[in-house]
Amino acid sequence: MTKNTIDHDGLITRRMPISSSSWDPEARTFTCTFSTGAPVQRYDARGAYTEELDVSAFTFAEAAPFLDHHKRFALDDVLGTVLSARTVGGKAEAVIELSRHSPSAIRLGEELADGKRFGISAGYSVEDWRERTEPKTGARTKTAVRWTVRELSVVSIPADPGATTRGFPMEHENPAETPENTITTEPAVVAQRAASDIEVRSIARASGLDQSWVQDQIDAGASVEFARAAALSAMRSRTAITDTIRPQAVVTRDDSDPHLRIRAVSEALFTRTAPEHQPSEQARPYVGMSIPDIARDCLRASGATMTGLGSPEIVTRALHTTSDFALILGSTVNRHIRTAYEAAQSGLRKVARQTTARDFRAKIAINFSAAPALELVNESGEFKSGTLEEAHEAYRLQTFGKMIGISRQALINDDLNAFGDLPRKFGIAAAAYEASHLVKLLTQNGGAGPVLNDTKTLFHADHKNVAASGSALSLTSLSAARLALRQQTGLVNDLISVTPKFLVVGSELETDAEAILTTISATKADDVNPFASRLVLVVEPRLTGKQWFVVADPAEIDGLEYAYLEGEPGPQIETDAGFNVDGVRIKVRLDFGAGFVEHRSWYRNPGA
Repeated sequence: MTKNTIDHDGLITRRMPISSSSWDPEARTFTCTFSTGAPVQRYDARGAYTEELDVSAFTFAEAAPFLDHHKRFALDDVLGTVLSARTVGGKAEAVIELSRHSPSAIRLGEELADGKRFGISAGYSVEDWRERTEPKTGARTKTAVRWTVRELSVVSIPADPGATTRGFPMEHENPAETPENTITTEPAVVAQRAASDIEVRSIARASGLDQSWVQDQIDAGASVEFARAAALSAMRSRTAITDTIRPQAVVTRDDSDPHLRIRAVSEALFTRTAPEHQPSEQARPYVGMSIPDIARDCLRASGATMTGLGSPEIVTRALHTTSDFALILGSTVNRHIRTAYEAAQSGLRKVARQTTARDFRAKIAINFSAAPALELVNESGEFKSGTLEEAHEAYRLQTFGKMIGISRQALINDDLNAFGDLPRKFGIAAAAYEASHLVKLLTQNGGAGPVLNDTKTLFHADHKNVAASGSALSLTSLSAARLALRQQTGLVNDLISVTPKFLVVGSELETDAEAILTTISATKADDVNPFASRLVLVVEPRLTGKQWFVVADPAEIDGLEYAYLEGEPGPQIETDAGFNVDGVRIKVRLDFGAGFVEHRSWYRNPGA
């Protein structure tokens, strides 16, 4: 009911009562505002900008879900379905039907029935932008002039303050003493309108029309007869429209999932220190953010107050009050360590097999002999039993690590070298340690290798995998190495025919090895190089002298094996920020071990 009041000065004012709750317990529907077009601060590769939504320019995906805080990974996250959406009075509104089976949806319906209000956030994709720049300040504003709503969510704090569920009616003032110059609507008219509204809702339910249609009729003051005619017309013109949804990045108006935000911000900071990296769609809005900007964003996401704070105080508060900031910095460091670590891998890893270990106890590798040979079954049908011989080798993991400290001053100064150069060096150092460990294992005992379970060194005359005397790389010496591998026998002296795959040399022999393996355009059969395109050259600079090795494919037969702790391959990091350190302290840990589990796949020539 609208009250028009004339005060003693002749000034006319209009007071509208708050609209009644839109919650319909029978249909389990309610109306909400999901956007008022309010500006939201965002970031892209060019820096900060203000995002606005043109609330008259959106479309809605059919059967779009209504979610709990944008979570879309489980059935319990779906609270209902968005039935329809429209623009009313400069606001984007939607009618939502809640699930009758979800416990969270049932609870939300009870809260709406009690008059509670909740924030609403939209998940949407933008097909077309309009951008403008303020000439004096350079401030940018990007307006989404064509966008598609993919889902709506109930949230605790919406990015758009006006995006909420519709409120419950407030208790009005007692109109017992109404000034004589106040004009009110007759009670009989109000009662008649209420009865008509009830009938309109009944018509909508019988016709399968949504709450948006009901609201249009009520707002227009439609009579029952007019509503029936409108319902019939709507039923005749109803068509099934299929909205094909192409995979697109979904931009949300809040940061409800902290894990996704941490990954996105970390990737954006990594992009600043590694410009060659192409950021994902989720990371692009954060690419222009400095480290103090990231600290401010973490505080905002945690609900902290930042009014009047400068960058130093904001960084300090982020270090002490939110774990997100330290996780983002640690994740960025980890990306650089990983990138450098992968780029600096040892050549010996190509000829070894990677595996995992569950703990730090000895990892035992068991080798079985080949299956026993089949024998003729005699006339009585008797099958003879066979046995498998076995041997084993063992090694264990060890833990290696270092600490990296990034000072508070470096964070405030937005010093990107602390996140690029230093972590990159640690990644290279981790890869270098693994390479040195493998080379030391291979060359211990004066080049004879480690002592195996049979009490003999890896390269031993009894193992038939070492040249009797050193010789230079040549077709003749390579032929002898290949023959030795081909004639290797198993645990029961059965021929296993190991196939050579790699030629492993140090830097001193790299050129000679390339010359030996180069394809020759032979003019006669005697000039053909039998090893061209057959052996793969592997160069390990840490190998010294003239020694060289021929190795079988680790996919065919075991040999050199290295392992990481299960679930933690390569260097791992942990972060610590707060009172114990004035900045961020990052611990780099590597759980790594290696060993030879088979001697038959390697051949050594001491060289000459």
